[in-house]
Amino acid sequence: MRPALLILLAASALSGSTPGELAAQIKKLELDPAACYQVREVHFAREDLRFYLNEGLLIFAKPVAGKRLAAVFSGAVEGGDAEVLLMPPSRGERLSLSSFTGSPNLNEHFRGALFLFTDDTADVLMRAIQERGEPKPALERGLLLAGQWNSVLGNLASSFGVGLVLHLLGAGSPGMFYGAIQGAKLGNFDVFHDQGSSEQIFAGALASAQNTLFYDIWTSFPARPTRGAKPAPRQPEFRMDNFRIRAQLDPELKLSSTVTADLIPNRGPIRVIPLDISDRMAIRSAKVNGEEAELFTSESLRANLARRNESALFLVIPKEPLPAGKTAEVEISYEGAVVRQSGRGVYFVGSRANWYPRPFIDWANFDVTFTYPAGLQLVFAGDVREDRVDGELRTTRRVTPAPVRIAGFNLGHYESVKETRGNLTVEVYANKSVEPGLRRSGADFVLVPPITPPFPRRGQSQPNIIALPPMAMPDPTRRLDPLANDVADAFQYFATHFGPPALNTLRVSPIPGSFGQGFPGLVYLSTMSYLNPSDRPASAQASDKDRFFSEILYAHEVAHQWWGNAVTSAGAQDDWLMEALANYSALMVVERKKGAKAMQQALDDFRQKLLARDAEGKTVESAGPIRLGGRLISSQAPLAWHAIVYYKGAWILHMLRKQMGDDLFLKMLGGLARQYRHKRLSAREFQAHAAGYLPKGFPDPKLEAFFEQWVENSGIPEIEMATQVRRTPLGLSITVTQTGVSSEFSVRVPVEIQIPRAKPQIVWVATGPEPATVTVPLRAVPGKVALDPDSSLLIARK
Repeated sequence: MRPALLILLAASALSGSTPGELAAQIKKLELDPAACYQVREVHFAREDLRFYLNEGLLIFAKPVAGKRLAAVFSGAVEGGDAEVLLMPPSRGERLSLSSFTGSPNLNEHFRGALFLFTDDTADVLMRAIQERGEPKPALERGLLLAGQWNSVLGNLASSFGVGLVLHLLGAGSPGMFYGAIQGAKLGNFDVFHDQGSSEQIFAGALASAQNTLFYDIWTSFPARPTRGAKPAPRQPEFRMDNFRIRAQLDPELKLSSTVTADLIPNRGPIRVIPLDISDRMAIRSAKVNGEEAELFTSESLRANLARRNESALFLVIPKEPLPAGKTAEVEISYEGAVVRQSGRGVYFVGSRANWYPRPFIDWANFDVTFTYPAGLQLVFAGDVREDRVDGELRTTRRVTPAPVRIAGFNLGHYESVKETRGNLTVEVYANKSVEPGLRRSGADFVLVPPITPPFPRRGQSQPNIIALPPMAMPDPTRRLDPLANDVADAFQYFATHFGPPALNTLRVSPIPGSFGQGFPGLVYLSTMSYLNPSDRPASAQASDKDRFFSEILYAHEVAHQWWGNAVTSAGAQDDWLMEALANYSALMVVERKKGAKAMQQALDDFRQKLLARDAEGKTVESAGPIRLGGRLISSQAPLAWHAIVYYKGAWILHMLRKQMGDDLFLKMLGGLARQYRHKRLSAREFQAHAAGYLPKGFPDPKLEAFFEQWVENSGIPEIEMATQVRRTPLGLSITVTQTGVSSEFSVRVPVEIQIPRAKPQIVWVATGPEPATVTVPLRAVPGKVALDPDSSLLIARK
């Protein structure tokens, strides 16, 4: 999540103003006609963002609690013009910006902009105006501008209201700057400088494609003063632990819940508690240490889209500030609809990760009690402490035996089986029916024409009506036993190599759709994986789909017990790593069950999907480097994120394995899971860890070139090999040509020379912008020369 879009913070604190009072002022925020000035050659910068207000009008907003939070520039004067300049520092970010704007640098003229800020921008602008001479207010023009822009300002200020209130209450962040720009060529777009973020500079825009609204992030990177420096670990103001959740599902499956949790301040005093919850939930009340607390909620469209989830930020304001070092008790009551019926006896749980409030996803202990209709079964993680039926209601209480990151639940009319492997337990639940979309559509009666010549004749008889027996519906319980066995085998296999899972008991339950999700101790698995291949829709019976639902999906979600739950990513730019590790772990299960050839078939399919081209001839992989993670979900390539993160991510792990060898690779993964258990892992930390398992003499000992090419940048090279046998003296000339990637791209390609009755010889050829030629002395004429014989590289062969 981007802090600039979640909470717009600043350092100053105000006393004597309640959140409600501040919110009311922000909601009524207007421009101040008395603070309107004609400006010429006024320049200012927010680190890498540079603004040139060449000619126009600048009007400030009226103060809120004594602080100006906004300004508007208008070029509605003769010669009116302004310009914004942004130059991304890395090749990957320049390529990203260019893919959206057509240029590697942002250099856009504009005639209108709204600036919203919680830093010192107001003072900076006023000084810049004063440096051009004594400022002269333009009251009449200010009145005109206020009439034109006040509604825009009010909408933006209200949508970012939670963050502005949080700032004005003094939550302790250095502040931010936001600019809504009306570009001359690019249209409307946003720029940010968020001092509280690890990537302080940001540019993007709302866009639509395929009847869907996206927030395209054009570029995002650390500001100049922080680039190159190792980011200091940022400790949040507080954390929350010991969640006690008391939830009830009524007969219509509406959820009412009260959460009580311990709030542990890391520093203080804490005047405001920002929390996140599903936007399907309505907060009813809040208490801190038993006393009623004030609530404030608001959100922006940009925030929701850029965060790529369905959640809302709200603030809890205790009556008295909370001192550091003293644990407080927070109680939140809320209700909403997060469960919907997807057919007879089939249910879909939405908001699976944020149905309860929390400040951020972190490890915590959970004590969860659900009361629900007795005819249903409810599945969630933890050890049973209570399970009773009172009339038409059932109450189940579970307590997690160890801290977990997320507490999820599922429900339905289930059949289940249980498998045990040593100290590991697997429970697999299956619906007794399938969702309507998977039910066969065959009719009980069909029309069958009589046997007639193949052309109509006068008086031809009508078709006969023949009754057919009803078609059997797909039975999701039919594969319950083999599925449970597969899940248990994978669970045990991963535990053998990776160490203890998030929890030793894993519950697997169905979810309508074609996806899965792995939470600590709970896996949501697509109904498709419960069905025999012949019972799945025709669209799911292709070889790659069959492999996905039958062999990969369940193992991928089981692997998330380690990658994503026992270990998690350090930031948004590292999220890809958890999916890559889980997906390659799933391929290792495929390899273990069906052999190396089956694994290679899956990798070949991944490569084919990455190399698929769109209508403009661009490959899916070219949408951007894998480190962009969720930024790859854009209006330009909505599906590229999945292919790059899951498929290219698996290939990155495979290439590392081929460099290390099987034994060292497994030791590397096991060491990673143990070293970072209940910790956050960055891609750079993974790189350093993996480098420690490379064989001696490896030419890229710190994996710097490897990560620069495969993680920081995009591109899959097309490789062509030509060979020629030289007779005197006997030798082999090997020429390898690389195309389809930038001139900086280089990869070491293995070439195997097979000589009769001799051990094959491997020669490594480093590619580059020009054809690379090596000459190898021979003792005999080779029988075969093979390029990358073990498919160890993500390359395309010409």
